[in-house]
Amino acid sequence: MKLPKPIPLYPTYDELKGINLADYPELDAFLHENPEQTWRLDHWNWGLEFLQYVGRNKSEHTFTRFRNETERFLTWIFLVKQQPMDGLRKQGILEYADFCWKPPVAWIGLAAYDRFLPNDNQYSVNPKWQPFRLKLPKSQIQSDQKPDKKKYRPSQETLKSMFTGIIAFYKYLMNEEICYGNPAQIAKTDCRYFINDAQVKEIRRLTEDQWQYVLDIALGLTDKDHTYERTLFVIATLKTLFLRISELSERRDWSPEMRHFWQDDDKNWWLKIYGKGRKLRDVSVPTQYLNYLKRYRRYRTLPDLPSSYENIPLVEKIRGQGGMTTRHLTRLVQEVFDKAHEKMVGEKGEEAARKLLEASTHWLRHTGASMEIERGRALKDLSEDLGHASMATTDTVYVQSENKKRAASGKSRKVE
Repeated sequence: MKLPKPIPLYPTYDELKGINLADYPELDAFLHENPEQTWRLDHWNWGLEFLQYVGRNKSEHTFTRFRNETERFLTWIFLVKQQPMDGLRKQGILEYADFCWKPPVAWIGLAAYDRFLPNDNQYSVNPKWQPFRLKLPKSQIQSDQKPDKKKYRPSQETLKSMFTGIIAFYKYLMNEEICYGNPAQIAKTDCRYFINDAQVKEIRRLTEDQWQYVLDIALGLTDKDHTYERTLFVIATLKTLFLRISELSERRDWSPEMRHFWQDDDKNWWLKIYGKGRKLRDVSVPTQYLNYLKRYRRYRTLPDLPSSYENIPLVEKIRGQGGMTTRHLTRLVQEVFDKAHEKMVGEKGEEAARKLLEASTHWLRHTGASMEIERGRALKDLSEDLGHASMATTDTVYVQSENKKRAASGKSRKVE
């Protein structure tokens, strides 16, 4: 049986805070269209209250992640399972996991789209939006090869995120005395799609050669067009200060500003960062990095070094006011990655440049941290700059001490 076309259930957090279904006529009609599902509106309201709670108390990233999972789960309940979630047991959640492992092709999109579009003082459903997204490798995006949606399979991280979101949703409803059990928590241990992964992890980073191409391209673009000073500053900051792209972007509850650079009594420079888990940390600022900070500030006609009263955006929009979003910052970095890949392929071949085609902004954080490990920096100091809760995390991700010992001890094995 062909499934109905899904529609989005929840807009952004700011729009959710005072949402009026009359402003979303298609959503309103969907919630009331089935006389056999009088509980559909109640479930939507449960999701609304849960997401409003998440939006108030968690980060913007967490809200977005939980909205995706709540929306997908309720859509499956409404259109596929057609059974109230407070009546589901472990088997029902495992059926949902089966559905997420191989969703209908018609429910899979190729890009992220806004859920709703403004239309005459109301909001219309964006027809391009789909609950699932097939993420294509950058090499395939840049080719004429047609993507095969039938090959969609969620990654292990996506599966974990799915269960985390549903478990949190049920937990919230239990605290509100709406549900009296958490079948998702029980089902997670029996999900057949989880793999116990004991592989040696490859760090997603650039080689020193690849990083040099990225830096040289950014410097070359700046020499030709001074507006690229911003791009150069972003790339140098992500790599040298080990930042996540979100930590450099304008967020609902935090705006990175120039005054967040500060100098202590010993003339050491630091940058105050609002990171994962809504935690503040201070990242040490190396002396060489100050040259990139100074040139970017001169481009913005500011004094060489920041002061405590400069409540201006750390990375400024060229047009408009305020800081830049994660999406905008990603575009700046991606342009340089693409140009560096093109140049390196021409000079050193496709294999030498391959990782530049796969790289994301987060690779710059990994690249900077890995180079610090190779330089011999103390693990404790690096761990604090990275914002890791413990040195064990830093060791597992970047040093992999035990794997190195195992590799060294295994080299002497003989065939004959």
